[in-house]
Amino acid sequence: MLIQALCDYYDVLDAEGKLPPEGYSEQGVHYCISLTEDGKIDAIIDCRETEEIPLKNGKTKQKKVPKTVLLPARIETTKVAANIVEHRPAYIFGLLPTADGFTTQDSTNKAEKSHADFVEKNLAFIDGLDAPIIRAYRAFLQNWNPNEELENPFLLSIHKQYKNAYFQFCLRGRPDLLLQNEPQIQEKWKALNSSADSDAEDGDTEIIRQCAVTGKPAPIARTHNKIKGLNASGSVFIGVKTSAGCSYGNKQAYNSNISEGVMKKYTAALNSLLADPRHKQLLDDITVLYWAKGNEKQQSSADLMSALIFGNESTLSETKTKEMLFALLNRAKEGVLSDEQLSLLQNIDENVDFYMMGLKPNSSRISLKFFYHKRFGEVLQNIALHQNDLQIGDTLQVVPMWKIKKQLVSPESKTDKIDPALAAAIFKSVIYGSPYPNYLLATVVRRFKTDKETDISTNLVRAGIIKACLNRQARIQNQKEELPLALDTENTNQAYLCGRLFATLEKIQQDALGGKKLNRSIKDAYFASATAKPATVFPQLMKLTQAHLKNVRKISEANYISRSKLIQEIVSKLQGEFPNTLLLAEQGKFIVGYYQQYDSFFKTKNTNTENTEETENA
Repeated sequence: MLIQALCDYYDVLDAEGKLPPEGYSEQGVHYCISLTEDGKIDAIIDCRETEEIPLKNGKTKQKKVPKTVLLPARIETTKVAANIVEHRPAYIFGLLPTADGFTTQDSTNKAEKSHADFVEKNLAFIDGLDAPIIRAYRAFLQNWNPNEELENPFLLSIHKQYKNAYFQFCLRGRPDLLLQNEPQIQEKWKALNSSADSDAEDGDTEIIRQCAVTGKPAPIARTHNKIKGLNASGSVFIGVKTSAGCSYGNKQAYNSNISEGVMKKYTAALNSLLADPRHKQLLDDITVLYWAKGNEKQQSSADLMSALIFGNESTLSETKTKEMLFALLNRAKEGVLSDEQLSLLQNIDENVDFYMMGLKPNSSRISLKFFYHKRFGEVLQNIALHQNDLQIGDTLQVVPMWKIKKQLVSPESKTDKIDPALAAAIFKSVIYGSPYPNYLLATVVRRFKTDKETDISTNLVRAGIIKACLNRQARIQNQKEELPLALDTENTNQAYLCGRLFATLEKIQQDALGGKKLNRSIKDAYFASATAKPATVFPQLMKLTQAHLKNVRKISEANYISRSKLIQEIVSKLQGEFPNTLLLAEQGKFIVGYYQQYDSFFKTKNTNTENTEETENA
C-alpha cells in the first residue's frame, strides 16, 4: 500500500510538471566554472542563492544555499563512476584538498581514477557534437592536467569550500549559457536514455517477473535509487545487502520484486516529499512525511497538518491557524465536523485520502517506523479533539508537538531527549484519537514534582497534557470527564480538592511575606510528597498555615477572610479526611486542581484591579 501510494503521488506531481524530466535529477551547485574558448578556466563564479532564515526573536538572518539545477541523472554507487556533465570536484579537477593546497595523491589513487573516468566518459559522450560551449568543454577535458594545477589561483580562492562544493560549466561572458542546457547535449542524453529503456524491455540483461506492486510482468530493479534528505550520503528504502536477507537465490533488491518503473516512481516521490518543508517535520530522530492524494488543491491539508500538530508557522500564519482551530473546536466534542466548519477551511476536502509515514535512517538503509492511511476528515477531527483535550484556561492556544516534548524533559538540561518511541506513540494517539500512552502522564507528573521553578506558560501546557490524558481515557471508557477547562469549585474528587488546597496554602504563605521572595516555599519542600501521600503531609501544612494566616491578617483583613473561607470550603468537601495514597491518575487530578486554583488567584487579582480602575475613572 505504501509503495502504491507513493506511485500515485508521483503521477500527480508528474502531471503538474513538478518532477525532473526522465533521465534528469535535481542537484544543488555552489559554483560555475567559466571556460574560455580554448578550455581554460577564466573564473569560478559563486552561483549560490541567498535564503532568509527566521529566528525566534522575530528577526531573520541570511544564509547562502546551493542553487538547484537539472543535470543528467546522477549515478548511485560507491565505486568510481563519473557522471555525464559532472558536478563533483574530485572528478572534474582530479585534486584533493590539503591543509594549505591540493594534492593528486591518496592511498587508493581515487582522485586520479575518478578524473580519468570523467575525461574518458565525457569525451566519448560529446564525440560528434559541436557548439561553442561543447568545444570549450572538450578542450578542458583534453588539456587539464591535475599535477600542473596544484596551485591554481581560482581553486585556491575557494579552498575552504572546495571539498563540499558542487560545480557546473558555462562559457566566458555567458553565465546563462550552461553546458547541461545546450540543446545538443540534451538531445543526445535523451536518445541514450530512450535506448537504455528499450534494451531493458528486451529482457537481455534484466530479470522480468511479476511486479509486486502493479501485478504486471516487468523488468525487476536490482538496486533502488537512494533517498536523500535523511542523511548526508543518502540511503536506500528497499535493499538486501547480506545473505541472511536473501531467499530463493535472489540477491539485492530482486528479493522485493519491484519493477524498475515503480522503483523510479516511489523514490522520486519520496525525494520530492523530503525536499519540501511543507510535507516534512522532524519528530526527534524520526522524519514524518505527510501528503494528500490529489492535486495541488490538497496542499492545504498538509499546511493544516503542519500548523495544528507541529506548530509550523511557515505554512499558515498564527492568526489563520487560530481561526481554523476555533472552527474545528466549535463542535469537536460532538465528534462531527459540520459543513459550515469545513467551509472555513479553504481547499480542504474531508474525503481525500491522507497518508503519514515516519522514517529513520541507519547505517545500511531507511527504517520505516510507522505508516498511517486515513480519510482526511477523520484525521482533521482527531486533530481537533487532540487540541481540544489540551486546552486549559480561558485562552485558546495551539499546542504543537514540540511544546509537548519540551515539557517531558528537565528545563535545566540542554541534552535530555525523550524516548523516540514515546514521541511516535503520542503522534499515533493524535492521528487515531486513541488513548495517550501511560508513560506520557507519568512523565509529566514527574516533571511537575521534580522541577523547581517553572513559569506560568509551562504549567499551563503541562496541566493541559495531564487533563488531556485523563479526560481522553475517561471518554474512551464511557466515563464522565472530570476535569474542565477552568477551576471547578463543584468538583468533589479528593485528589482534585487536595490540589486546590495545596495551591491555597502556598498562596497564603506568599501573602504572609507581603511580596518578598521566598528562599524555600512549601511547594519546594512538600509538593512531591503531598501529591503522592496527602495524609502524611497536609496535617503539618495546616499547622504551618495558621502562623501564615496571622501575618496575612496584619497585612490585609480582606485576604485573611477570603483565604480562611476558601480553606473551610475545600476541607468541608474533603470531609475532614485526607487520602492516604494517590495513584498516578489521581496525582494528575491533584496537579490540575493545584494549577487551576493557583491560576484563579491571579485572575481574581486582575479582575479586582480592573474594577478599581473603572471606579476611579467613573
